[in-house]
Amino acid sequence: MVKKTCEEDVVLIDLFDFCLKSKGLNKDKALHHIWNITHKHCGPNIPFTYFMCYQDPIHEEHHSDKVCDIPEIYLVSLVNGYKIVKDTNMAAILYTIKQEIDELDKSTALIILPQQRKNEMGVYIEQLFTAVYKFTLECFNVHHEKENILQLCSTEPTKEGLADEDSEELARRNIKSCVQGLPSLKGELIILKSQRIPEDLFLHGFTTRCGGISSIPTLSSLNLFCSSKRRDPKAVVVENFRRLGNVAGFDPRTYFPIKVDHAENVWIMGKPAPSYYDGIVTNQKGVTIAAPGADCIPILFCDPVKKACGAAHSGWKGTLLGISMATVNAMISEYGSDVKDILVVLGPSVGPCCFTLTREEAKAFYDIDQQCVRQFESPNPYVDIRRATRILLERGGILPQNIQDNTTMDKSQNITLCTSCHPDKFFSHVRDGNNFGTQICFISIK
Repeated sequence: MVKKTCEEDVVLIDLFDFCLKSKGLNKDKALHHIWNITHKHCGPNIPFTYFMCYQDPIHEEHHSDKVCDIPEIYLVSLVNGYKIVKDTNMAAILYTIKQEIDELDKSTALIILPQQRKNEMGVYIEQLFTAVYKFTLECFNVHHEKENILQLCSTEPTKEGLADEDSEELARRNIKSCVQGLPSLKGELIILKSQRIPEDLFLHGFTTRCGGISSIPTLSSLNLFCSSKRRDPKAVVVENFRRLGNVAGFDPRTYFPIKVDHAENVWIMGKPAPSYYDGIVTNQKGVTIAAPGADCIPILFCDPVKKACGAAHSGWKGTLLGISMATVNAMISEYGSDVKDILVVLGPSVGPCCFTLTREEAKAFYDIDQQCVRQFESPNPYVDIRRATRILLERGGILPQNIQDNTTMDKSQNITLCTSCHPDKFFSHVRDGNNFGTQICFISIK
């Protein structure tokens, strides 16, 4: 007989209601069904198991070693170990477990829970996890002692059947309370600013990685982008934005980011938006526009005369396609900006000290200016996308003195630092690999 192999890395057993509303519940029948479900999926070799329990804030000191009165016969069968995670908030319990399985690089879980909590759990999974994680949900109905039937429900996709608006709203409130109570990591939230952009006319900044709540090492701590390929969930990124908005002085609800395509499309706010765009311009007050960066150059543009501004994301492909001048030209055509009035600031990005391309790819930069490429004859030359950006801007009519980058004479005012060289300050794809975090530049008209 072939032994059953469990496909899940861990098992999560939801006993929250058992601990919270234990009076009158038929626990023996429920526990029997829970163990049946566990053995059906895992056989005798049950993975490490988390018991999710309500923590009584008044009587907890007298019950700290109890797992909602689970008989020892069940606990001894957990040969791979178990842990009790208690809190008054289910979101806090799940987030604690998430952090532990993240440290172990685990991503699949069997969740066994009461039928009535299924809607809530779907919201928790959507908000506190990403598509990196895979969950199997098995439900059981909790009945009172006078009832003698406990029905199992079949496994269903975790994001379906969320029809109970009350339970969804409860979950969202719990998540909000949980993430807002988390401590900031890596010190205070720091925003870099350029003296080139008039502070009386524009609110702006370039974020660093400090002061958020993201706990994954390569995403810690002020990661500002949620991806299905990364482990930082939606709720954490939303909370990072809330904290950034509080410090920077803008409302995250009026925030409009670029939809990156590594190309040259520009969205003129107020007109229909392209599906993807690496530049955005506006002359509207009360909105904050932004561009991401994690080695690619986040660029801010402003025209103090016409009171217009822009933001662009310029990777090496977008640089060659001309995204910076495409953003400038949008300000000129839409708002009547004079190219000589436009100020441009290049933010933190990977420097020529750390960024390489193949010789075939680097040739296009060499053709712009030979000084944009170092060791051109090598298989992987070092490329200076910042210098190429400055040259293309100057060729387009931007005054050299109106461009701020790493060539600034006053090094104390240099904000175009190398993201790869400063792991304490910035995220970097080049340095950290695919599970990298994201910082942004942002600007709005006062």
